[in-house]
Amino acid sequence: MENIQDLMPNSHDWNKERLETLKQMFPDLFTNEGQLNINELKKVVDPSSVAETERYEFRWFGKSNAKRNAFTPSNATLIYDEQRSVNPTESENLIIEGENLEVLKLLSGSYREKIKCIYIDPPYNKDKDFVYKDTWKLDIKAYWELNGVFRDGVKVDTNSDTDGRYHSNWLNMMYSRLLISRQLLKEDGVIFISIDDTEIHHLRKMCDEVFGERNFLTQFSWRTDGNFDNQAKFKKCHEYIVVYAKNEELFPAPPVVDPGTNDDSKLFLEEIRNTIVKNGPKNPVSEVKLPIGFPSDIKNGTIDKREKSWPNYLNDAIITDGKLQSETIVKSGWSSKDLLIEFIENNCQPITDSKGQETKFVISNSGAIEVVKIRSDKQSHVITVLNGLGGPQKASAELEKIEVVFDGYPKPIELIQYFIKMNEYEEDQIFLDFFAGSGTLGHAMFKLNEEEGTNRRFILVQLPEATEANSKAKSSGFEKISDITIERNKRVVEKIIEEKKNKQPDLFNNGDAEEATKGLGFKVFKLTKSNFPRVEFAPDPNKTDEENIELFKKYISDKEAQLVTAFNRDELLTEILLKNNFTLNYRTEKQEQFKKNEILHVTDGEKETLICLDIIIDMETVEHFKTNTEQKFICLERALDTTKKYNLKHYMGDKFIAF
Repeated sequence: MENIQDLMPNSHDWNKERLETLKQMFPDLFTNEGQLNINELKKVVDPSSVAETERYEFRWFGKSNAKRNAFTPSNATLIYDEQRSVNPTESENLIIEGENLEVLKLLSGSYREKIKCIYIDPPYNKDKDFVYKDTWKLDIKAYWELNGVFRDGVKVDTNSDTDGRYHSNWLNMMYSRLLISRQLLKEDGVIFISIDDTEIHHLRKMCDEVFGERNFLTQFSWRTDGNFDNQAKFKKCHEYIVVYAKNEELFPAPPVVDPGTNDDSKLFLEEIRNTIVKNGPKNPVSEVKLPIGFPSDIKNGTIDKREKSWPNYLNDAIITDGKLQSETIVKSGWSSKDLLIEFIENNCQPITDSKGQETKFVISNSGAIEVVKIRSDKQSHVITVLNGLGGPQKASAELEKIEVVFDGYPKPIELIQYFIKMNEYEEDQIFLDFFAGSGTLGHAMFKLNEEEGTNRRFILVQLPEATEANSKAKSSGFEKISDITIERNKRVVEKIIEEKKNKQPDLFNNGDAEEATKGLGFKVFKLTKSNFPRVEFAPDPNKTDEENIELFKKYISDKEAQLVTAFNRDELLTEILLKNNFTLNYRTEKQEQFKKNEILHVTDGEKETLICLDIIIDMETVEHFKTNTEQKFICLERALDTTKKYNLKHYMGDKFIAF
């Protein structure tokens, strides 16, 4: 039966999807009326524990509501801010100004399993840090008024330690956002979370639940900079970065080497040589037959038969031009016997080990059998104590260079670049930061892409939080933190382009400016209320569902008549596409074959559709779609009468959507 939610322009409904998935996998857990039978579900999990009331779990006040809130769809939308965007046609980077939980919900359908890496630097819940109050439905009117009428940003509440729910408030804020963020990560994705002592123990427990304890990768201790000559009993000079994978088995060893590694380390040698002669309980003595042609460091000569040193040679080994001239049996305990046999079976040609390194075996000058591994370009040597990557003071100095003021504690570019590089590079990877602050992730990525010639992309989300009245940022003209996020990255782009013009003027003089500035820019979007007044409808609790649906349809007909003249077509197009799971980097092309209506072809590179925002769909257009049903078609609900809607639904089925 049709219900009110079916007619709402909401973001992706995760609760509905999870229930449908459960129903497909376990239909026997549902009643004939389609309701989940809780007792049957308990029996599947553990029949003996149905009556159990005590168990190990991490609980706090408001947890259930925070989880429910995470998966409740959003009926807000995002609008494009062309004025504050920078080189928007040259880049697919995004900066989104808005409350991050609502933004994450809006992105959850379009960017599901598309994010390679998330880095966040959330409030640490100390010194009366603010905590995002998730009372969106109650405060939405005030938010729109602040965001749309006033220019000084949203005021946020502090989380005082005198509040009896001090830790619970912080946990609720983080829990809902982490639950959604996991849905956005690719299967081989990873999340980095900066934190300090105040909530590290709670964060670990919460992430174990959200991402799975087995997907915990590491907890970095980051040595910060600063003056530690103070009167504290213990001088605190570090913070933490907690790291979880979406699926630990799919996350490879990070292709980076700790920046503190000495230049003369073996890690930088082109090849690694080690003897595989190893005797012990785990390496029992066995014989291996070395074939003709087995390589040797000895150019020409003979290794005499021997039994008093390892490895034993059971017959003379004659070597000419660095290769065995006769089969030779050697006897010892071996540390890499399986690889040695694989090498022999591959006609003594190089093989690849489990780390992807080219591997071969040789007889050394002493007669030992050695494994030789060629270093790959993607060496992995990650140490969990991070030194030499700067701190807040260095990060603030970086901001001063581009004349941007931020009163918080920004993270240094080198630290964030190190985390970025821990992900194996792929073209158009997307990195997300939904506590963007001053926008360090964007700054770090612009520089790294320029240095390496790569094309990673980012999405930054920042609340339009008002800067403090007496702050340096306020006195410098920054009314909101999100203004700093945008302005910082704008100046970084301008600086990189200016430097390229000075170094390579020919790129810009020969008409290649578009290629030279590719990736150097971003689009700005703002969170705002839906273009559809129907989202404000409130059902009458004294009426039946059927009566409320009829009231709702009348409400839509009456209230949305204003869409005929009042709506901004581009904003409406973005909302409809976003809520049909298109990314924000979509492209449109007018279809000239339609004469009675303006029809656009839309694609984001993965999905495509035809869409019409005209207030009336002509019958000629309907006739076209009766015989051309291969592409999806979206139009406004109110643009159709009953006959046209029936025909489109009858002939196109699920490929027709009336919004």
